[in-house]
Amino acid sequence: MKATNRKSAPEPGRAAAPRPNKSETTRAAKPGASRTAEPKTARAAKPGASRTAEPKTARAAKSVATRAAEPGSSRSAKPGSSRSAKPGSSRSAKPESRLAMVRRARRINRELAEVYPYAHPELDFRNSFELLVATVLSAQTTDLRVNQTTPALFAKYPTPEDLAAAVPEEVEELIRPIGFFRAKTKSIMGLSAALRDDFGGEVPGRLEDLVKLPGVGRKTAFVVLGNAFGVPGITVDTHFMRLARRWKWTESDDPVKIEAEVATIFPKSEWTMLSHRVIFHGRRICHARKPACGACPITHLCPSYGEGETDPEKAAKLLKYEKGGFPGQRLNPPPDYPGRPAPPLGASG
Repeated sequence: MKATNRKSAPEPGRAAAPRPNKSETTRAAKPGASRTAEPKTARAAKPGASRTAEPKTARAAKSVATRAAEPGSSRSAKPGSSRSAKPGSSRSAKPESRLAMVRRARRINRELAEVYPYAHPELDFRNSFELLVATVLSAQTTDLRVNQTTPALFAKYPTPEDLAAAVPEEVEELIRPIGFFRAKTKSIMGLSAALRDDFGGEVPGRLEDLVKLPGVGRKTAFVVLGNAFGVPGITVDTHFMRLARRWKWTESDDPVKIEAEVATIFPKSEWTMLSHRVIFHGRRICHARKPACGACPITHLCPSYGEGETDPEKAAKLLKYEKGGFPGQRLNPPPDYPGRPAPPLGASG
């Protein structure tokens, strides 16, 4: 057999002589050695050692440094964190569900109904013919300017037959303050002739008939149907389109698509009044260029809060019509309108 270099065992009854330092160094280097016998300095330096043996000050410093350096840490104070979430936004990174959007949209409608219980069409009219003509004239101008101009027009041409037989130059002169007066004269005289020839001098109460008239599109047709005939419709004008996008009801900029998408959110019975409320809000508070966010009553429901002025005092100066203490757009507003009537053409407000 091959000889081995083993040390002799101790004699029976005699304890082995202690081996200073060797035992400790052997255990420190040996994997799996008992931690109870390890010196504290060895345990602190050993990779993967238990945190219970780590000095508290070192652990605290390490923990703080780790959290500070950790991207996306929930304790980070970087801008845009959930702690600085703006009103109306979700604290979650998840996109809003369809159901949540519908609930939020309907709540907006309910709260706007409380803010504008007097919402109404802002064109002066006494019958469906006057409303139809006034709505055609309101394109690319204000309802105020139309309301200041139509009294003289309807005094001279009260019926479709009268307006169809008018001298174009005389009509142009009457509606000149509205702008685009030549094209608009052609439209209102053309639709008057169509009403006389095809509908017995009466304004039809069906969408498919109205959109066949010169100068009449879906927006104008729904204004007439909703306010002269009580037929529900969504009026997608520039204000409605802007607010529907700001409130994330739609991402489209096509009026027909917006109309169809919004129609799936609200009951049909709400369509006409919804249109009035949204348009009122767009004209008074949620302006195109500088929304008065700081004076808005529905900031908690608006995902676009902060696009405009958020300071309450500065925002209050942006309010228009009755919300800002100014006259409204109608010379003859409904009895429940809380603001002042608009002044006649040429008069000061």
